[in-house]
Amino acid sequence: MDIFTNMSLGFGVALSMSALLYCLLGVTLGTFIGVLPGIGPLAAIGVLLPITFHVPPTEAIIMLAGIYYGSMYGGSTVAILLNLPGTAASAIVCMDGHAMAKQGRAGQALVITTLSSFFGACVAILVISAFAPALAKFALRFQSPEYFSLMLMGLLAAAILVRGSLLKGVGMVLLGLLLGVIGQDTVAGVPRYVFNSAHLYDGLSFVAVVIGLFGLAEVINNLSLGPKRRPIIAKVGWRDLVPTKKDLKESVMPTIRGTGIGSLFGVLPGTGPAISSFAAYAVEKRVSKNPERFGKGEIAGIASPEAANNAAAQTSFIPTLSLGIPGDATMALMLGALMIHGLVPGPQIIQTNPEFFWGLIASFWIGNFLLLVLNLPFIGLWIKMLSIPYHILFPSILSFIAIGVYSLHREPFDIYIVMACGVAGYFLIKLRCESAPLLLGLILSPMVEENLRRSMLVSRGDPMIFLSKPISLIFMSLTALIVIYSLISSLRKRKAKASAAPKMPGHT
Repeated sequence: MDIFTNMSLGFGVALSMSALLYCLLGVTLGTFIGVLPGIGPLAAIGVLLPITFHVPPTEAIIMLAGIYYGSMYGGSTVAILLNLPGTAASAIVCMDGHAMAKQGRAGQALVITTLSSFFGACVAILVISAFAPALAKFALRFQSPEYFSLMLMGLLAAAILVRGSLLKGVGMVLLGLLLGVIGQDTVAGVPRYVFNSAHLYDGLSFVAVVIGLFGLAEVINNLSLGPKRRPIIAKVGWRDLVPTKKDLKESVMPTIRGTGIGSLFGVLPGTGPAISSFAAYAVEKRVSKNPERFGKGEIAGIASPEAANNAAAQTSFIPTLSLGIPGDATMALMLGALMIHGLVPGPQIIQTNPEFFWGLIASFWIGNFLLLVLNLPFIGLWIKMLSIPYHILFPSILSFIAIGVYSLHREPFDIYIVMACGVAGYFLIKLRCESAPLLLGLILSPMVEENLRRSMLVSRGDPMIFLSKPISLIFMSLTALIVIYSLISSLRKRKAKASAAPKMPGHT
């Protein structure tokens, strides 16, 4: 069966009235869940999973999948408007997206993110349709050494590509890695940095840290500015929503690059949309001719991460469906939903359940088109949020933060984490330290440690294992090149500053 025959079979399933209804329900819920900070697709799917027990299997998975990738669209909305990431994957969008909103360009930012998300998702669906079995086999070649080398390269790139001091970037990554080891050691079971608190045995809640560092820190910073705070332009007409030719031109290549990065990272188990969006941002900053513009409203800083996280959200179904290996916690929940409905993931699922597999893939096309139709008309409505006076808006933001974070685990301790991270984030803003490297370190810390220890166990303590594997050697070589290039660049900048500095009197 070729791809056209497969997709015609899939659309025959996905275009049925019941499948369309559940797809629409899923993407609509996903959009609103993404807009509400702190909840996220994991909590939403967990809450709604029992409702699907009496729904046919294909329709149930179509709805749950719609919630997952629909939340990626909604997550960027509050990230841009309020500097409050709706999902972990949209945290990096805060940096340039909110800067654009402050410049009165919120409409263009939201339109670009919607179009980039749609493009990234559509290309990823093509990748799934054409290369699912081959990509699943490629993902199997990644073992502990390859994963460690890949993550090491990502962490160093994140530290190097920050604005300002390289030392600050490295320090933020190390701080994130240290925060990530809080909790119980997964190998030895030894508690680390828990300070006799049972709440810390499972580690810090990533959602609580993200919302504290970005959302609450922004609220505190705005309140500290008082009358000096510049109001965001809120009177936006339909013409203001249309991106300029320059915006569209500058977003094309970042969207394409982000789509490629997201498609690759989604296939790899253990990565997912959040890591892919950070990686896409780092790549854009590296290839940009004007890296100093990032963090100040650069269009590439929102187009590439949004394309990446939506592409990764689609291709993350490949290891889950083809191998039975979930890429992240949300995909693990999806795996459980498949088994509950009697669908056994694995290499044979395409042959044994072709109607389900291709029906689900076809529903991705329909769902992303519905998201495009749903999101574009609502952009004007979202922007009207900015017309609300800040003394009225910030209590609402704090309420959403508290409700969203508490609903995850129903633990008041998570609220305290948000408060502590909010205060820390405020001081980081004043010190001009970027929070993005810290978040990437926090995300990758458990996986870096696990893959490093596993590699050392396999090689009996020989570090040459990272250079003996071809894929790992490539990543290690790229890491070395990044470090060398950054050192040369910093030396050139110092020389340029020294030559540009005025000479002291009496010196020749």
